[in-house]
Amino acid sequence: MSGMDPRFLAHVESGSTMLCRCWAITRKDGVVYGFTDHDMNLAFESITFKADSGLSALALQQSTGLSIDNTEAIGALSDAAVREEDIDAGRFDGADVRAWLVNWSDVSVRWLQFRGSIGELRRSGGMFHAELRGLTEALNRPLGRIYQKPCTAVLGDSACGFDLARSGYSEQRPVEEIENRRVFSWQGMSNFEPGWFARGRLLVESGTAKDLWGLIKHDRFEDGARVIELWEPLRAEIRAGDIVRLDAGCDKRMETCRLKFNNFLNYQGFPDIPSEDWMMAVPKQTGINSGGSRRR
Repeated sequence: MSGMDPRFLAHVESGSTMLCRCWAITRKDGVVYGFTDHDMNLAFESITFKADSGLSALALQQSTGLSIDNTEAIGALSDAAVREEDIDAGRFDGADVRAWLVNWSDVSVRWLQFRGSIGELRRSGGMFHAELRGLTEALNRPLGRIYQKPCTAVLGDSACGFDLARSGYSEQRPVEEIENRRVFSWQGMSNFEPGWFARGRLLVESGTAKDLWGLIKHDRFEDGARVIELWEPLRAEIRAGDIVRLDAGCDKRMETCRLKFNNFLNYQGFPDIPSEDWMMAVPKQTGINSGGSRRR
């Protein structure tokens, strides 16, 4: 219980406590939810913790070392708290979670008992079950460079360094026709060559599906219409008139980086790695076999 407020510790040791639990969930889009198992609303850190949310939590498991602290939050699906549509859209995936033990008579006397993120989120019988993962989970993720011929960067990230806002590499326009939340089509739109957006990204900028995005599988022309097909359907309803942005695609090849994006200095692949056949080749008696450069 290191780092505990001395006032909170004194309250616990008094033998007569007035404690309740409070949880705050902060989604990646900035929306914040507050819940408490107390019978009245509480407020601190500019968050109102609602008492009628129906949220509860299983016993918190905490450990030393690098084991993952975990628990599970259980709550009712309702328009006033967590909506089923938001879960389906993935808006709670990876959301930040904080849990306190709070003196409900004086909320300044509290202890931050848990901090982590939402892992697996499932629904059943009008309820949601959210697995909570502690901060130590990040220490179990593999890090480091991957040595392979294709580029390992994501187009536009800090490793790539390419600015997708440059003219000709993105297109913003309202949706004209959509099928199964996955296949979009526009009349005209011939200012980009076929396949320009393949392996790129479609981002929704307005409407019910705002901030959701999908990876582009195909970019083609059919009967004069530009057809953009995603790998998977978007996880929320999207309608004609909603604004979307199309980002150019990158197939991770050295030639694409150099010719399409003029960004070869930031290429994060290793195009000169010998193939497995070359590495397994036996020595030969004729010809050059010095192990020198493969680029001549």
